[in-house]
Amino acid sequence: MLRIAVQAKGRLFEETMSLLSESGIKLESGKRLLLISAKNFPLEVLFLRDDDIPQTVADGVADIGIVGENEFVEKKKNAVIVKRLGTSKCRLSLAIPKDADYSDVSWFNGKVIATSYPEILGDYLKENNVNADIHIITGSVEIAPGIGLADGIFDIVSSGSTLVTNHLKEVEVLMKSEAVLISHPKLTADKKAILKELLFRIESVQMAEDKKYVLMNVPSTNLDKIIEVLPGIKSPTIMPLAKEGWNSLHAVIDEKVFWDVIGKLKVLGAEGILVLPIEKMIL
Repeated sequence: MLRIAVQAKGRLFEETMSLLSESGIKLESGKRLLLISAKNFPLEVLFLRDDDIPQTVADGVADIGIVGENEFVEKKKNAVIVKRLGTSKCRLSLAIPKDADYSDVSWFNGKVIATSYPEILGDYLKENNVNADIHIITGSVEIAPGIGLADGIFDIVSSGSTLVTNHLKEVEVLMKSEAVLISHPKLTADKKAILKELLFRIESVQMAEDKKYVLMNVPSTNLDKIIEVLPGIKSPTIMPLAKEGWNSLHAVIDEKVFWDVIGKLKVLGAEGILVLPIEKMIL
């Protein structure tokens, strides 16, 4: 049995539960329990505060965990990142009142900075020879300058709307963060095998994201040109139709180039284009 620690609530909780579900792992729903077991996979899910997850994995109470990279780096615990998940993306930045004049990081010399990430901030200030006072706040960091508690802040930034609301401007980005899967550094062979299967399932789900399965009828005369247009995984599947001179072509297309590719295919004579979502991809 492999035990995974996940955030008990919030956006990362929702994303993690969705990822596990799409990976075919069935969990008891509707009950707010600290620890639940999967019905069809050797996995236990332990629900914790996000800032407790690195310590829990390092201590071996949980074998693996999904946590924001910012929390993992801040806690400096003995665990290893085994996979970057590409979700819950944000950045950790320094911000100051929007009307303040700013040239470079030396502006913070002699200033007070409010933050929930004193370790990351402290390391950065030391590397840049900045002597500032770090004021630790566990929540609502962005209000600190407005109430006279600090001159600037160091906090998570996603869209930047919270900074604007509090009349702040972002001046330095110290790190970019995303959800990561971390592991205890010394898993048993049995637990490594379960983790390998879990990673296989997760990667199959992620490979299917932002991709479409496309079927179309194409004229044989333009087949080579159409194949050149398609950015498929390998070569597309081609099957002759009952109507002479026509083929059925199947391919996978990335969402980001989908409309551009479809436009080119239509010009080359593609007809009856059918677009389907992809749930999983296994290579």
